[in-house]
Amino acid sequence: MFPSLFLALSSLTAVQAALKHKGVDWSSVIVEEKAGISYTTTSGTTEPLEKILVDSGVNTVRQRVWVNPRDSNYNLDYNLKLAQRAKAVGLNVYVDFHYSDTWADPGHQAIPSGWPTGIDDLSWKLYNYTLDASNKFAEAGISPTIISIGNEIRAGLLFPTGSTSNFNNIARLLHSASAGIKDSNLSPQPKIMIHLDNGWDWSTQNNWYTSVLKPGTLTTSDFDMMGVSYYPFYNSGATLANLKTSLTNMANTWGKEIVVAEINWPTSCSHPAYAFPSDVKSIPFSAEGQTTFMQKTAEILAGVKNGNGIFYWEPAWVDNAGLGSSCESNTMFSWPGKALSSLAVFKTI
Repeated sequence: MFPSLFLALSSLTAVQAALKHKGVDWSSVIVEEKAGISYTTTSGTTEPLEKILVDSGVNTVRQRVWVNPRDSNYNLDYNLKLAQRAKAVGLNVYVDFHYSDTWADPGHQAIPSGWPTGIDDLSWKLYNYTLDASNKFAEAGISPTIISIGNEIRAGLLFPTGSTSNFNNIARLLHSASAGIKDSNLSPQPKIMIHLDNGWDWSTQNNWYTSVLKPGTLTTSDFDMMGVSYYPFYNSGATLANLKTSLTNMANTWGKEIVVAEINWPTSCSHPAYAFPSDVKSIPFSAEGQTTFMQKTAEILAGVKNGNGIFYWEPAWVDNAGLGSSCESNTMFSWPGKALSSLAVFKTI
């Protein structure tokens, strides 16, 4: 009995320690602080968000970068200030280039204002923007561990030029973005990620990467990581079983590092717009449920070849607690900024 118990505990510890990148997207913290939000630990002590994150086991923060946003929120200067705060407490930085002036996702990938639309000029502009932005991080003493060249680009990027109606253009654009990072002064060089949504859908992932690599302009040497979004509340097909199949196939087919770049679980969801996947229906909508869902997803990642990271999307954005979903709240902080018990899940994965 005792030997088997020891082996079980050893196996659990191995899974818990397996993920290299344990992170959150904290892009909106400065926006929240300007709105008067302050953050407290589970015991009620007021502390900077970055300290609470570190003490909860987070080792990396993800930050979205917009090109020319109207209010300057999420622009390069905003992100340099945020990255300095992360560096000061020992957090690694994961830069998420949206290549747009606002949200970039499967339905929105607008070319930034003032950028050209022809593929030759746009590729050159993208190269130089990525090079300059990377050098700005280097000049500030920030060496991101991960840089994503685009955000949720399943439908393409920089519309209409880089839509999936022309995978040759997508390949050229991504190759240019990758070259901008590789030619920069960043040292050490970051891992370069390509990020798609619907990580549970192997058919989508397979068709997309097969199509974008076929022209030969973008090669597997241009990127190191495949990132996916995995949300349970947009499609009943987003089962843990399907995620495991998809990530396993991705890793075995292309040999890249695999990261769940965005994930959420609700603490409240009274009227979901879509049925939840069958194999997560037993998980409660609560902080305890967030912990369980994260641990189950992390266990899948740990069992995938080169599966090494998970990032909870905007857990501290309490002024937007639904985080774009039909659920009332997906954050790991309750209003007006108190950490939930689920934030400590990063110590266990």
